[in-house]
Amino acid sequence: MHTLILEMPNDVVDALRVPRPEQEVRLRQELAIRLYQKGLLSFGKARELAGMTKWAFHVLLGNEGIARNYDTEELFEDLSTLEQLP
Repeated sequence: MHTLILEMPNDVVDALRVPRPEQEVRLRQELAIRLYQKGLLSFGKARELAGMTKWAFHVLLGNEGIARNYDTEELFEDLSTLEQLP
């Protein structure tokens, strides 16, 4: 596994308008949203980066007004999942 560490100057971290205990989670979510929005990450990988369930990430994207890119491959995956439900 390749790990990427992002360093931020202390004054930038201090300027974040997010409580310190929530900073890492919030920064991961913000990065995931923007990378997904720009097409740099797929939905699944962005959701993984954000550390969220599929549904929670859908809700987050909706709250941010980000359009969901839904292609035929994802449609077939969802249909396959639905077919397996009892």
